[in-house]
Amino acid sequence: MKYIVKLLSGLLIPLSLSGQLTPVTNHYVLNPLTINPAYAGNRGVVNIAAFYRRQWVGIKGAPETASFTVDGLFANEKLGLGLIAITDKIGVTKETQFNTNYAYKIEMDKGVLSLGLGAGILITNTAWSDLVVLDPGDEYYLADSKVFAVPNFSFGSYYSNNKFFAGLSIPKLVGQRFDFEKNKYVLRNNFKEYVYLLNTGYLFDLSPRVKFLPSTLVALSINNKILYDLNAHFRVMDRLWLGASYRNNRSVTGMFQFQLTNQLKFAYTYDYDFNKLRTFSSGSHEVMLRFEFRYKIDAISPLNF
Repeated sequence: MKYIVKLLSGLLIPLSLSGQLTPVTNHYVLNPLTINPAYAGNRGVVNIAAFYRRQWVGIKGAPETASFTVDGLFANEKLGLGLIAITDKIGVTKETQFNTNYAYKIEMDKGVLSLGLGAGILITNTAWSDLVVLDPGDEYYLADSKVFAVPNFSFGSYYSNNKFFAGLSIPKLVGQRFDFEKNKYVLRNNFKEYVYLLNTGYLFDLSPRVKFLPSTLVALSINNKILYDLNAHFRVMDRLWLGASYRNNRSVTGMFQFQLTNQLKFAYTYDYDFNKLRTFSSGSHEVMLRFEFRYKIDAISPLNF
């Protein structure tokens, strides 16, 4: 039984930490702050966004994620500040993240270049006692794990104008390894373990009322295969977004976004998996609400990106 507990620990702990290397939500197209600290303040207004994701509906213990972000532009529009709070639950493992983001803005060639840094902390623990025990006596091995706090730092750059955006980020600069003998995390820094996220897209005007935005997110690392998302959105009258995303032969996603008022936006996505999980799950769902303050001009979206 001790071996099984250690095996489960080895599976769950790396899985939970690897979540920092990939987009927290499907709506990173709309809110790149979740993957790049340089995006903080890029919309030119103070805005808050709340997300909830239920993954693999129908599978007990499947991941659930809730997040809250707020960012804005300060110091004569030169400094962007952002805050991200995330709670994750997968099986009996729970973790909470708090990340702060700082971005410096440089105006250049009809666009803005941002350089950003992020710093935060991840708090995690596993409630082994919540597992169902089949063999008498095994419950003595299912003691809850300690609460661990792990630091994290990130870096990013982001350029955008009215038609084009491109961002490059490293969401995790400090690596961690769980030492079972010492029962704690050990910090380490290995450049070969860095994951580089490249996010880019271009906005096409199909007509005065319809715009088309293709974009992609590519995750590159030395030791792992390349992961990518291919996205396409149609924007109608600057109020309705309809789109889809294809993810590395694993899933396809339908996306819907609607501007309820000049300040409030609602979004919903549905994921359908192509892998074996489709036999057990009816898919994944995600919703978002975003509210923007202090509009400077009478427009629904003063910035496209």
